[in-house]
Amino acid sequence: MRESSVSISVVLSTYNAVAWLEKVLWGFNAQTFRYFELVIADDGSGPETAALIEKMRSYVFYPIQHVWQEDEGFQKSRILNKAILAAQAPYIVMTDGDCIPRADFLEVHHRNKTPGYFLSGGYFMLPMVISEKITSEDIDQQRCFSLKWLKSQGLKRSFKNNKLSAQGNWAKWLNSWTPTKATWNGHNASGWKEDLLAVNGFDERMQYGGQDRELGERLVHLGIKSKQLRYSAICIHLDHKRSYKTKESIDKNKAIRREVAKLKSSWTDFGIKKTP
Repeated sequence: MRESSVSISVVLSTYNAVAWLEKVLWGFNAQTFRYFELVIADDGSGPETAALIEKMRSYVFYPIQHVWQEDEGFQKSRILNKAILAAQAPYIVMTDGDCIPRADFLEVHHRNKTPGYFLSGGYFMLPMVISEKITSEDIDQQRCFSLKWLKSQGLKRSFKNNKLSAQGNWAKWLNSWTPTKATWNGHNASGWKEDLLAVNGFDERMQYGGQDRELGERLVHLGIKSKQLRYSAICIHLDHKRSYKTKESIDKNKAIRREVAKLKSSWTDFGIKKTP
């Protein structure tokens, strides 16, 4: 694997979700774009996650870095900053350990990456009953991205199904037509490492609830533009509970975002570099 080493570092967050993480690792093994490394940002998982990663290293073609920190509650922003620093490539694709990427996921991000921009993708949410049924073979054969297969498993009809079926000019038109803003999404976004460092990464005061959007807002204040790939860069989101979602953290994050918007801040003093 050589294209001057790796062109993309995939930063993937996880916390004690071994079954879902394994499916995602198989998803990256099916990528058509192969010049990448995977940096797993592990927010304090137990030994089962480390054991899975060690096992999967012998099966997948891509290199894996496992960046781990002690479990001190939901500290995703902190571990993502550590993973950004560990990333070896100049370009970073960010996603989560519950999102299986379609085979062209990294190809789309690689093809669309442009200086002065970050890319905003979306996700296709699956119900728990289908999430649990997906096997490594379904991922390898890409059946889990087929509407025909998903409907046979109970998927209901929805306009959102276009995320899986749209191709070519139709996908481009949907990207331009959608009212959804091109924001930095923790499950599916990408940008240049130098830009992420220029805004000092994630604000580590922030726990669950919009910390990814806040990063994107500071990138925009820096002068970085965004490009919508909602219907082109595809991953399927496996269902799970969110016990870490609290009103307190969401309200706190909203207050930080209001301050960032008011001041048009591009820098946080609570990111990768800490102000004494």
